[in-house]
Amino acid sequence: MSGRALGLGCAVAAFAFDQGTKALALRSATLAESVEVLPILNLVLVRNRGISFGMLGGVMPWWALTVVSLAIVAVLAAWLWRAQSRVLSVALGLVIGGALSNVLDRVRHGAVTDFLDFHFATYHWPAFNLADMAIVAGAALLLLDGLRGQKREAAITTQST
Repeated sequence: MSGRALGLGCAVAAFAFDQGTKALALRSATLAESVEVLPILNLVLVRNRGISFGMLGGVMPWWALTVVSLAIVAVLAAWLWRAQSRVLSVALGLVIGGALSNVLDRVRHGAVTDFLDFHFATYHWPAFNLADMAIVAGAALLLLDGLRGQKREAAITTQST
């Protein structure tokens, strides 16, 4: 399987899993109230009108956030098209799929649907969704791939001197 196909497959999977879980969350009347799943995890329906963790909520309209997101996705898609590494392709696919799923939420609902509420005692991490998890995992893989590339370049430079 080519890197492009792998990246596209990851994008489709991230998008589909996120949209599927959001549809379940939206259909659940019990998520209007918090539902404890584990001592550290609740399911709760939250509408995020901002970007990550609600930042810029009310500052930028949903359509502006959508335009910015689509511009970023276009740049990432061009990068995916040229990607040589399978790890890089997976990383970009995860970020693209997660971002597009959140864009679809903004277009359909004017906000992103979040439902995962991790907490420790009284401290609650801001609610998030599977698209956010895909974006974070993809960004982490991008960092790891970049670090791996720097080590490889350093090793080649050392060998050639």
